[in-house]
Amino acid sequence: MPVVGERGATLCGLMAVLLWSTATGLIRHVAQSLGPIGGAALLYSLGAVLLLIFVGRPRLRSFPRLYLLLGCLLFVAYELCFSLSLGFANSGKQAIEVGLVNYLWPCLTVLLAIAMNGQKARWGIVPGTAMALFGIVWIVSGEGISLAGIAANIASNPLSYTLAASGALIWALYCNVTRRYADGKNGVVVFFAMTAVALWIKYAFSAEVIPPLTGGSGLGLLAASSAIASGYALWNLGILRGNMTLISTASYFTPVLSSAFAATLLGASLSLQFWQGTVLVTLGSLVCWAATRQHTPAA
Repeated sequence: MPVVGERGATLCGLMAVLLWSTATGLIRHVAQSLGPIGGAALLYSLGAVLLLIFVGRPRLRSFPRLYLLLGCLLFVAYELCFSLSLGFANSGKQAIEVGLVNYLWPCLTVLLAIAMNGQKARWGIVPGTAMALFGIVWIVSGEGISLAGIAANIASNPLSYTLAASGALIWALYCNVTRRYADGKNGVVVFFAMTAVALWIKYAFSAEVIPPLTGGSGLGLLAASSAIASGYALWNLGILRGNMTLISTASYFTPVLSSAFAATLLGASLSLQFWQGTVLVTLGSLVCWAATRQHTPAA
């Protein structure tokens, strides 16, 4: 790992946030070009190779076994849910909506931290969670608040919405398992490779056929793999040596940045109600984070 100062590491963490903000749009673009399963398998295969270059080969013998087992299962499950929820979306606009459902994970992470790791929190956790949940409902309902509208929207593609919601919960579990059992280790290279293996197995049992690579699809695949792999590598460097308060705060604006980038890349028209819901999800996550941060002891 390169030796950098706090300012450089903080910049790396902020760059990771920007790179991850492109994930929804780029993964959806790859799915449209190369298929939801095959495209994702190619993406994570190339991403694993890039991570091996950026992060280096992990020394598995030094990793806690429980972290390797649980962390790998949860990481692979999440990446499958996230990538396939975007790949199976009916349109670019729905892919962006599905991506926003995934961003419930910050609030869920805080709630699970209270239950699993004894994290203390102030009363702000309640309105923060409610705000984020209402933001998702506001987005999925379409126009106004209508149970019939929400049901119809979800019924149009229950697989994508279910995968996205499941992914949010799984990632929240992964974050807490990592915090509790990882002992400072980072298994992302192994986890990325296992995600690729799982996707290739799923592809082998599907009827999907990967079309020949073109200049556009190849460039999209390289961009998506590079952005996600670089994001993980830079994030790890940022949280180890950078200003964690600044990086964490910036990360909660990912839903807004992600939606803006995806809308531009996919040519999707997003309503004012969608952006209102996005802001609610972002603010709710920030309130949840602040409710726990006030109890964090000084180093």
